Amino acid sequence: MTVKVAPRIVTPANAAETAATLAACARDRAAVVTIGGSTLQTLGNAPRRCDVALHTSALHGIRDYDPRDMTAGIEAGTTLAEIARVLAEHGQWIPFDAPLPERATVGGTLAAGWAGPRRAVYGRPRDLVIGSTIALADGTLARAGGMVVKNVTGYDMSKLYVGSLGTLGVIVRANFKTLPRPPVRRLAIAPVADDLRERTIAAIGGLAIEPAAALVIDGYPRIARYPGATLRLVLLFEGTEAVVERGTRDVRSALGRAGVAETLLHDGAEAEALFGEIVDAYIDAHGERTLTYRTTGLPSLAWSRARTGEAVARENGLHAESIADLRTGDTILRFSARTGATFAARLAALDAGVRGAFEHATVLAGGETVRGSIDAWGPEPSTIATMRAIKAHFDPAGILSPGRYVGAI
Repeated sequence: MTVKVAPRIVTPANAAETAATLAACARDRAAVVTIGGSTLQTLGNAPRRCDVALHTSALHGIRDYDPRDMTAGIEAGTTLAEIARVLAEHGQWIPFDAPLPERATVGGTLAAGWAGPRRAVYGRPRDLVIGSTIALADGTLARAGGMVVKNVTGYDMSKLYVGSLGTLGVIVRANFKTLPRPPVRRLAIAPVADDLRERTIAAIGGLAIEPAAALVIDGYPRIARYPGATLRLVLLFEGTEAVVERGTRDVRSALGRAGVAETLLHDGAEAEALFGEIVDAYIDAHGERTLTYRTTGLPSLAWSRARTGEAVARENGLHAESIADLRTGDTILRFSARTGATFAARLAALDAGVRGAFEHATVLAGGETVRGSIDAWGPEPSTIATMRAIKAHFDPAGILSPGRYVGAI
């Protein structure tokens, strides 16, 4: 019988202790998994080994924040909610758009390479990074960029660690360019009847003022509720009062011509909270009976990918729910069964069906056993040799989240 040994938990107090911990683990060949808020821990494969769980909670605080220069240095363990509260006092923000911001940390969000539904307007979190401090596996601290937006020294090196899921180093601090916070926010929710869905979705493409986010939600009954509607169109408008009012008039007119009689409007903090619930749903899984994929592609095909996902589910006797992003092209597909046993029996066929239907699909969320049964990334990309060479250079002992990244890196 194999006995599973719990990992040793380490909580470094600062960047130097983080680097020293990694150096000691490299000497001992102990596998290290970095833990932030554990909100995106289900993204990618489960690590092959975890001897040491390195928690970043003590790496906490907002440093060198200059509202006039609109730059901020943020320790990796700082939550996104705290960052939002501090920056809001100065009318600024960083649009992370990540799930569960009260728990999610800035280091974990960057390490996961998270890209939310508003990135078509504001860019991805990585696009706002102007500098970083990284603890490497050999015990050194690598710094790139700085605190000046125009400083490009080592700028691209910061991007290397974003999305690497802790397989190249541990992000201990990131410096950001902050943005002006939109003064007005409005969320519109409209029902989409089956016989009007194509016309309704097409109507959004001709809006003079584009929404910050445009989503078609099928299922997910706990978010973006509209009485009696399973299929809902969700539009988020942000900006000045004049811009939001004009956008609202235009969308009501466009939807009215498409046959949608009514639209629910939510403003301010209520709109922000409702939109946050939608983003949270991206990683909402139900034990061992669900699995969520993110597929990517052209925004014009996001809705058709949702329909393809439904077909894959039917072929395997499963249920599908979807969030189709009409601005970024993402389609979130959550497959489920009534019981974990049923889902487990159909998992291999489901994954094969998803890989056959979509060129780009990665696993976002699911139970530990479910995720451990498949490769979250699918076929290896043509660049896998280069990726392995980079891994070998930064982590020659192979101790940093082994197996979690593409190609079991």
